[in-house]
Amino acid sequence: MPDPQRIALIRLSHLGDVVLALPLFHALRARFPRAKLAWVIQPEFAGLVEGLEGLERVVLFQRRGGARAWLALQRDLARFAPDLAVDAQGNWKSAMACLASGAPRRVGPAARDARERGAWLAWNERCAALDPGALHASDLTRALVRELCGEVELRRDPALSEAELRAGRAELDARLGRAAAPLVLQLSQPGDVRAWPLERSLEFARLAARSGRHVLVLSGPSEAAAGEQAARELAGEARIAHWVGQRGIRGAAALFHAAAERAGDFVGPDTGPTHLAAACGLRVTLIAGPQSHERTGPWPVAEPSPRGASPHRAVRSRRDLDCAPCFARRCRRAEGPVCMASIDAAQVLEALARS
Repeated sequence: MPDPQRIALIRLSHLGDVVLALPLFHALRARFPRAKLAWVIQPEFAGLVEGLEGLERVVLFQRRGGARAWLALQRDLARFAPDLAVDAQGNWKSAMACLASGAPRRVGPAARDARERGAWLAWNERCAALDPGALHASDLTRALVRELCGEVELRRDPALSEAELRAGRAELDARLGRAAAPLVLQLSQPGDVRAWPLERSLEFARLAARSGRHVLVLSGPSEAAAGEQAARELAGEARIAHWVGQRGIRGAAALFHAAAERAGDFVGPDTGPTHLAAACGLRVTLIAGPQSHERTGPWPVAEPSPRGASPHRAVRSRRDLDCAPCFARRCRRAEGPVCMASIDAAQVLEALARS
């Protein structure tokens, strides 16, 4: 079979899953160096891939755009004219995007590994079924890499340019000076079932700073209100700085890379920035509640103990909860997600010390 000349990689959402698909992009680029690559993605996550060296085109899909969005997607993909489309998501939305590509070769997961029943009908080639013991969200990426590129070492980073790396170092310097082993604390979006309560985050920042760590409290646009409150309540605390309402995914990645260069750490819930931090080389201490660190945590899988193959650590509630992990988007308990609220700051600091 001749090598493909134009490849459309389909991974529409979400940020953490887009991060986990980066090894597939890198593997395709290395295996087919003469091919032109496009990434089909939703606009809110496109900032991560737009700077990738070797990416010919970013094809945007407006998820809430109705029929017009599908027509626009089909038109844009027709202009690119891929001869290979790779569905790295495996649900109905991505499967329809794969069909819309018009590619004669459409590769996706094995039928039993599709995230939604029947989505596999869109693919005329499917990779080998995942091992029954495969749990992690990145297992599909690895299966697609093996199918299309063979057994290769996976590259997980967002391929930051030298200019981006310099900007990340300068940003970290401006906020924390030249502090060694900086600690980045990611705040949670209010109302998210995966959120660690703000009061816990504030307590942790104080404890970490008083233990000698320099802490950068980070909030994106969705967490800006929490970031502003944190900046007010932590005003005057030594060794604590803030980046409130940070914008730009690759800018965050550059900061994470700079922190990793200084043997830093990242603390946060199971959200996109956590996966991005891990991909940029930061050691992650994951605050896990409704999600399973074994399935959706940073890769390599976070360890609850100080030994193991992973540099990452997972912290779960010490309470005996029969409902966690539940993977639900909303908590059914009257008192809310106690799986997160019952994780205290000292427990997270103890896990961090074991990294």
